[in-house]
Amino acid sequence: MTAWERSLDKGRGNMKKRAIVLIIDSLGIGYMDDVKRVRPQDEGANTFYHILDKSKDIKIPNLERLGINRVLRHPRLKKDIGIASYGILNLQHYGADSYAGHQEIMGTKPKKPLMKPFVYFMDNVKAALEKQGYKVEIPNTYRPYLLVNELVVVADNIETDYGQIYNITAPLDHISFDEVLKIGKIVRKNVKVNRVIALGGKDVSIKEIIDSIERREDGLIGVNSPKSGVYKKGYQARHLGFGVNPEKQISSILSKLGKEITLIGKMQDVIKCDKAKNIPAVDTQLVMKEIIKQLHQMNEGLISATVQETDLAGHAQDVELYAKRIMLVDKYLGIIIENMTKDDLLIISADHGNDPTIGHSQHTREKTFLLAYSKRLSSNYIGERKTLSDIAATIGEYFNSLSPENGQSFYSSLNKKSDIR
Repeated sequence: MTAWERSLDKGRGNMKKRAIVLIIDSLGIGYMDDVKRVRPQDEGANTFYHILDKSKDIKIPNLERLGINRVLRHPRLKKDIGIASYGILNLQHYGADSYAGHQEIMGTKPKKPLMKPFVYFMDNVKAALEKQGYKVEIPNTYRPYLLVNELVVVADNIETDYGQIYNITAPLDHISFDEVLKIGKIVRKNVKVNRVIALGGKDVSIKEIIDSIERREDGLIGVNSPKSGVYKKGYQARHLGFGVNPEKQISSILSKLGKEITLIGKMQDVIKCDKAKNIPAVDTQLVMKEIIKQLHQMNEGLISATVQETDLAGHAQDVELYAKRIMLVDKYLGIIIENMTKDDLLIISADHGNDPTIGHSQHTREKTFLLAYSKRLSSNYIGERKTLSDIAATIGEYFNSLSPENGQSFYSSLNKKSDIR
């Protein structure tokens, strides 16, 4: 154990109980049953399995110890071992979207949004922004997007499903994020799509952002965010959703009961909880270290974190990068387990897939794995479940709180002694 790890052990005697939710973004385990009908391009997708197939060197001893291969059944991993309860989650949200997936994980019942490219709403958005005193241009009629005050690009999100998300992208050395968010809220009021994302980074210019605008094969036009450089330094983002009531999510419910809430990484970008401690992070190592740090600091409550770099590796169609990020998660999982008290509950899952071998660079509509571990509970099979919201419902029962809007708890199944599949 390193000195840093030992320092986290101090004061553990004061800890009560925590629920730790770790979402490994896009690490799906096989295409949904409805894919042939609703997303035929995703047929055959199986992100985690295919990474294990194709990566040259991947070792995940802690995920193996928890029991991931009881779900995956991959010949590369050890069979029939596992200290965690395990199962499969289906997506209830439409498509394969990180924002909708995270809302579902927190207990929101998904609602189907309008699916339209930004050009459909562009004139209305332009007029609404101009009414609020902004200077708005359409600099390129072949690749139409809005340029606001010569510093902010409003366009499609080209990293996800057609017509589902619009991005507001800005260089944060030249405009405050609060101002970018203000623009984003105006856009949100004038469109009916799933999500509007206000985002930006430092050490990036508006020219670099504009030079990164691309036209996708299906006609969507938007900023290639990784290419633009907005993720590299000082990245900030806020996701503005459709049909989401944060008050009915487990994070807000627990917060009202006086429980501590910490949201880490992409989780804090997409989940709104007024009293939460929000920790921005894209770097996988930082996300994992923050989980451990919060275990050291928190007495009783919810620590919910998302590893985003796995999703970025999927968009890049880079199997080896994907494998490296999974292995980094695995390395820190061992430390998390070591720092858990007997009353803590760890739940690990994903929000959809992003198979880098499927032939396209977008999210894939896949089921997700479910691992649930507590030092005081035995390992059981908890079935194939209808919705990601079962995670939130289980946390609600774990804390004896009100139930979220959606989901059925599997907490009672964790106490059963049988382990039959």
